[in-house]
Amino acid sequence: MSLPSSQPVTEEPSIAELLAARPHLAMNAVDGLTLESVPLNAIADALGTPTWVYGAGTTRARYRALAAALTTAGLDADLHYAMKANDHLAILRVFAQEGSGADVVSAGEIRRALAAGIPPANIVFSGVGKSASDLHLALAHDIGQVNVESAEELEMLAAIAAGQNKTVRIALRVNPDVDAATHAKITTGRAGDKFGVPWGDAAALYARAAGLPGIQPVGLATHIGSQILSLAPFRAAYARIAALVTDLRSAGHAVTTVDCGGGLGIPYRDEPAFGPAGLAGALRSAFHNLDVRLKLEPGRWLVGPAGVLLASVVLNKQTGATRFIVLDAAMNDLIRPAMYDAWHGIVPIAAADAVAPTTSTDIVGPVCETGDTFARSRQLPSLRQNARVAILDAGAYGSVMSSTYNARPLAAEALVDGDRWAVIRDRQPVEALWQAERIPDFLA
Repeated sequence: MSLPSSQPVTEEPSIAELLAARPHLAMNAVDGLTLESVPLNAIADALGTPTWVYGAGTTRARYRALAAALTTAGLDADLHYAMKANDHLAILRVFAQEGSGADVVSAGEIRRALAAGIPPANIVFSGVGKSASDLHLALAHDIGQVNVESAEELEMLAAIAAGQNKTVRIALRVNPDVDAATHAKITTGRAGDKFGVPWGDAAALYARAAGLPGIQPVGLATHIGSQILSLAPFRAAYARIAALVTDLRSAGHAVTTVDCGGGLGIPYRDEPAFGPAGLAGALRSAFHNLDVRLKLEPGRWLVGPAGVLLASVVLNKQTGATRFIVLDAAMNDLIRPAMYDAWHGIVPIAAADAVAPTTSTDIVGPVCETGDTFARSRQLPSLRQNARVAILDAGAYGSVMSSTYNARPLAAEALVDGDRWAVIRDRQPVEALWQAERIPDFLA
């Protein structure tokens, strides 16, 4: 992705370096690239391409590493997986079995979380545009917490709760006016962003919430963005929230929880990045003496590295000095490069291809958009027709953002767990693209 000046672009890693930094991936001399202990060629042989593949063991290990870092730091904290990153029921079930809660941003995500076995009490409802029907559903299931993002939402929620003679636990999402130093499209904590209550209005609105029937304010929430690779923005935001906790308590208000959001980034191109211990240290520094229970909403860090998108080479094309490799995967499958100029590692699946001489190559998809480009001037071997590649770190904001643009059906999905694997979504039949459509009688 295009990075701001505070996150300098590092030198492009080689195929060997990409694999060395990802222990869940390995290149077997016979079987080729494996995820955990499953050859990716075996999945592509069975399901074709493009196909998403996720590692349950990898996801589980990352969740446990983050939870352990918080425990080691002596923090009283709950994890609520940000399911917008990847909302497949199988992925949600992995987190449910680990005891994770869910951070949801729509009524549909509430229903998905419940269907996957996440208890209502472990669901936190975020989002800037909750509708009345969304809030009715949240109250019907008595979910754990609603993160209120505006004075208007607070009044609407209070009217709904009072009308049902119910009490809803809320945290006030505060915009701390902190630049997360990430891509402009995924920063959420600056004063001009649409999210949260302005910093200067937070104390008065918290007092207003405390006096409303049906509303039980339990704390504060903040979320400053996604794919953050520096601790400095977190420290700045947490310091402001900690100060607000102290101010609210001084005014006589109860504050028992702080939802610290997510945003922990991953090194797509192996750029320097902090890990769970660094985040836990920032949290401890801000909140260790406040006696609050913390909530975190990690998403990308948990599932991003655990997923790959398998694709096959349709053809090689030479245009002047530019060599193109055209894949059967496209921007409708993985839109991040087109939307964010995102960088993803691309690794041949065959062992022989992975060690072949490389040359500068543009990797593109078949969609009729110049933006349908996965990589430019990437050092890759000359891949023959039908050769396969894996696009790395595609487990977050990949399949969940897919579309059927250009009448391209949704790709298949598979889950591996150690040496086992299973299909978790069949490839969409092309006929399904128009199954729900109707031609009106006046066009007969």
